[in-house]
Amino acid sequence: MRSPHVSTTAIHRSGELVAAVVTAGRVCSRGRSAIGLLRGALGRVPATLLELGSGGGNNALHLKRHATMTLVDLAPDMLAMSRKLNPDLEHIAGDMRTVRLGRTFDAVFIHDAIMYMLTEDDLAAALTTAYVHLKVGGAVLVMPDCVSETYVPSVEDGGEDGEDGRAMRYLIWTHPPVAGTTAFCEDFAMLLRKPDGTVECVHDRHLFGVFSRAQWQAAFRRAGFAGATEHADPWRQVVCLARKD
Repeated sequence: MRSPHVSTTAIHRSGELVAAVVTAGRVCSRGRSAIGLLRGALGRVPATLLELGSGGGNNALHLKRHATMTLVDLAPDMLAMSRKLNPDLEHIAGDMRTVRLGRTFDAVFIHDAIMYMLTEDDLAAALTTAYVHLKVGGAVLVMPDCVSETYVPSVEDGGEDGEDGRAMRYLIWTHPPVAGTTAFCEDFAMLLRKPDGTVECVHDRHLFGVFSRAQWQAAFRRAGFAGATEHADPWRQVVCLARKD
């Protein structure tokens, strides 16, 4: 099931109304999974954590309980949303492919924002950013929505209800990969109910990258890693973990 990841992507791109109705347990569970995998790689919980593509700050809201975090995102509106959720954290505007902070961290985390990398060069560039920001012995955790071997075009629907009367219902339509590319389209249709009962309809189309396991490994090696180990998260999706040795 992609629901935990799909919902987060929709939240990041649709604003505070949708963010208000996400089930906190989903994000908390994902945070526990991420910290558990990083703890296994490092032998300890990371003291410092850089999140690339941090979006609206929903992951950081839970991850910051375990580590001192720095958040990087390209979109000003997402950074603004995250600053409201996480006023205690450092926020930096930057592209995960090119940003350079001049310092290193125990761990780097990239969630579904990695899906916006459309080419192998984009993917390698993002992983290089992770590499240069890691201390020796540090680890990067990347949690894409899918790899080529697991990607299946589909239609999904669902929704969430907030305690203050806000609610959303969504439909996600994923299309076959674009011929001759490593990209595919997803259409999001969302009905967003405000506390006063009015309902807004929102449509978003996103172009995402999808890569084979071999392409992922090649990108990690181009970035400087020896390779990555593959794991399954609680939703049976492929996640990648690599250390800087």
